[in-house]
Amino acid sequence: MKLFVTGASGWVGSAVVPDLLAAGHQVVGLARSDASAQKLTEAGAQVHRGDLTDLDSLRTGAKDADGVIHLAFHHDFNDFVNAGELDRQAITALGETLADSGRPLVVTSGTAGHAVGQVLTEDQPANPQSPRLSESAALAFADRGVRVSIVRLAPTVHGNGDYGFVPTLINVAREKGVAAYVGDGANRWSAVHRDDAAVLFRLAAESADPGTVVHAIGEEGVATREIAEAIGRNLGVPVTSVAPENAIDHFAWIGAFFALDIPASSAITRRRFGWHPTGIGLLEDLDQGHYFVRR
Repeated sequence: MKLFVTGASGWVGSAVVPDLLAAGHQVVGLARSDASAQKLTEAGAQVHRGDLTDLDSLRTGAKDADGVIHLAFHHDFNDFVNAGELDRQAITALGETLADSGRPLVVTSGTAGHAVGQVLTEDQPANPQSPRLSESAALAFADRGVRVSIVRLAPTVHGNGDYGFVPTLINVAREKGVAAYVGDGANRWSAVHRDDAAVLFRLAAESADPGTVVHAIGEEGVATREIAEAIGRNLGVPVTSVAPENAIDHFAWIGAFFALDIPASSAITRRRFGWHPTGIGLLEDLDQGHYFVRR
């Protein structure tokens, strides 16, 4: 297939693209900058210039493709409502372009916040109060002749080069001189290695039925206390608890998120696609040392 990939040069996209190419697919990646375009060209993909705000560019990319993988998202946690609306508009433009074609539209979502305190499964719907509208926007096209599927990512998609939530926690620990967790640290985050997650986007594009929800989860739940202990061990700083009411003061915006209990299962995904994660776990990855190299 010729697949149009948004977010193709991002953290997850830069693993999805080579996986697609290795499987024999053509890739056309959305690039908003010269640096992104060069990265895609070097990977062996074609380049389509534009960004999430350029809906005409998205429509053109989708029109000329056999399917779309939508990875791009504007991660602005200071204005997440508008980021969610931008994503909704982009997905709507892509879905309308693919309507009545039977072509795949694979849309990225996340597991966090949908079933706090429970193990989230693929058959549980997204939280309707979530400001991220990816799932509802995409699934609206499942009965409009689009082979829509949703890939929910774990809150930490880890690996060498990660610049997401875990590096943010490491930076806080460096600044504060302690590696902290919230409360007793028994709350859990699910995790997945980036290379394992990448495979699922390809499998969804190739074979997922309309309306399928896929969980990119390698580890169901890693205690946040253990994450803090790994950070402390590698930075050589003490590990301590922060009271829930002080989480925002200590961690800033990520404090409320690090306090959540958000485990998730991928049992249905593994059975449906024969997917078996092979990457190392989050704690082992932290102990490789690359997360603690100043860049």
